[in-house]
Amino acid sequence: MHTSALTTDFYELTMMQGYFSEKHNPEVVFEMFYRTNPFEGGYVIFAGLNDFIDKLEGLSFSEEDIAYLASLNTFTADFLEYLRSFSFTGDIYAMTEGTVAFPREPLVRVHTNLIEAQLIESLLLNNLNFQSLIATKASRMSLAAKRGLLMEFGLRRAQGQDGALSASRAAFIGGAQFTSNTLAGKTYGIPVAGTMAHSWIMSFSSELEAFRIFAKYYPEHPTLLIDTYDTLGSGIENAIIVGLEQKKIGKKIGVRIDSGDLAYLPRVVRKRFDDAGLSDATISVSSDLNEEIVQTLIQDEVPINSWGIGTHLITGGKQSALNGVYKLVAKQDKDGRMVPTMKISNTYEKTTNPGIKQVWRFYDKDGGALADLITLEKEHITSGKAYTFFHPFSEVDFFEMGPNRYATCVPLLTKKVTKGKRIGEKPNVQEIQTFSMENVKEFHKTYLRLINPHIYKVSLSSKLKKMKMDLLVEQRRKVKEESEL
Repeated sequence: MHTSALTTDFYELTMMQGYFSEKHNPEVVFEMFYRTNPFEGGYVIFAGLNDFIDKLEGLSFSEEDIAYLASLNTFTADFLEYLRSFSFTGDIYAMTEGTVAFPREPLVRVHTNLIEAQLIESLLLNNLNFQSLIATKASRMSLAAKRGLLMEFGLRRAQGQDGALSASRAAFIGGAQFTSNTLAGKTYGIPVAGTMAHSWIMSFSSELEAFRIFAKYYPEHPTLLIDTYDTLGSGIENAIIVGLEQKKIGKKIGVRIDSGDLAYLPRVVRKRFDDAGLSDATISVSSDLNEEIVQTLIQDEVPINSWGIGTHLITGGKQSALNGVYKLVAKQDKDGRMVPTMKISNTYEKTTNPGIKQVWRFYDKDGGALADLITLEKEHITSGKAYTFFHPFSEVDFFEMGPNRYATCVPLLTKKVTKGKRIGEKPNVQEIQTFSMENVKEFHKTYLRLINPHIYKVSLSSKLKKMKMDLLVEQRRKVKEESEL
């Protein structure tokens, strides 16, 4: 599919023209990572990668794009001519989509020339930040519901059509089983679901008539909205009437409650159904749910069979964005060697980790994740050896991971794109969801809990730690020498 290369921030283009005009276009490595976990949680579900690769493969400037840029009177004719034949030709290494990730870990590495790396920055961050945020939100809600039936109903509250489509995809990866977004169902093969609105009931002469007609046309487990007028009065009574009629023909019903006390109403509705002989009738709830509400209702054993969640899932709720960033970590010098680079800040936590890196995940004998180690790409890491894990911020804290403490370790970054083209078959969202939900099982529940989660250890290797400190010392020496001139 074609993706307009104008999907970038304007300053990327002005920098690109400067590089082009100065013939300054070395080979570089950029990486994407995020700084803090969203929702005050303990992890992120890495999502959006395969959507990004789709767009990257079709990234180009159309004639209309070139004409628009020319109209800005900012770009030279030779630079615009260069853009006419632009395509991404680099390599990309990344975690597998759906992987559980943590702050400061490289999620993606981009290996290409400087001009190409700059152009794709905005597209990469736009796709991965948002989808990772929503997939994480969905994972939290799904875990709160103890992996119960979770339906994403957020289309009308999403940030535009594009936002709704990508959010539906991400929510499914994180653990939602259905979406109300029909286009997402068509595009990604996500199962679609929906019941009725209050307007359906209000459009008929009576609530009972509305229920009967809906069951007539959708006899396979129709879900009836019972809170239009009186949930525990006419709503449940008319639902029982229709439920008994359905039972006679071998069918069952469900009801949805979209308002009121969700800790109380489902209990009464469940008892009324059971007393009427409709023990197989199901109860679905909606009404501005978030993961904290879902968890409370689950802990209180409220009889709810499924959850319809819209606003707080599709928008990220109180967390509007994931703070993922894209930083230069290595560049080609005048002698053709790749040398490490590092952004240095007065705040040590904001100083980046230099060099081309890999992330290794260490597991116990039962397959439980123990800790992650960020290393230099060419470090030889194998099971059965002892490794020192250095704290990513403290200059003195560390611990030893001896061979008696872990069973195996695996690299998380693998090559996904070579010379601008995807490697292997593109996984569908069902495969990504399955992988993600299995990946979550590798972590102890203390890392996954909603409130005050245990902090999963992400550390630096001895070689990476030394490189970082050496570069810091060298930079401080240069600054001191310059100040003395």
